[in-house]
Amino acid sequence: MFAKVPLALLGLSIGSVLTVVGFVAYATGNSTLNLAGFFYGIPLLLGGLALKAAELKPIAFSVPTSKEILTLRKTQATATQKQIIRDITRYRYGQEAHLDEALQKVGLRPTDEERPVLISLRETTIDGRYSLVLEFDSPLVSLESWQERKEKIEKFFGPGIVVKIEQVEQSRIDLSMIALDLKEK
Repeated sequence: MFAKVPLALLGLSIGSVLTVVGFVAYATGNSTLNLAGFFYGIPLLLGGLALKAAELKPIAFSVPTSKEILTLRKTQATATQKQIIRDITRYRYGQEAHLDEALQKVGLRPTDEERPVLISLRETTIDGRYSLVLEFDSPLVSLESWQERKEKIEKFFGPGIVVKIEQVEQSRIDLSMIALDLKEK
């Protein structure tokens, strides 16, 4: 629940209120509230501004997840798939992009300008298996580059998944992480 609330908004709100209280208390001669407003309000306000500058917004689902797929997620999804969903659907701070380090480790981020950008995600089934589909805007990294790194991606996000990579539009790549059957793991 708290992952859906931006810390920057919380810092800005509380810091603003305390700062205003501090200024009002200063104007009315109330030294106790004046000190509390200035000593707590201004740092919280500045902290909120700093967090806002470093804020990375959550990624949205492109298609709502059905109850059947939620049931499959509970029974078939790997711990890594569940962790990815938790990580990219909440506010993050101090990162340039979602899955930035993962893309770098598998070799899909030659430079910051060429980095594929995660734009949305969805959950579906492929051949009756739970699948997490990450939708990337990838205008500068070709489908061939993605295909060359398929094995690295499977090892990085595995075990227990196979990867399917497809180009659905000119610059959009869908990376499907399909959970393997327990017997295949």
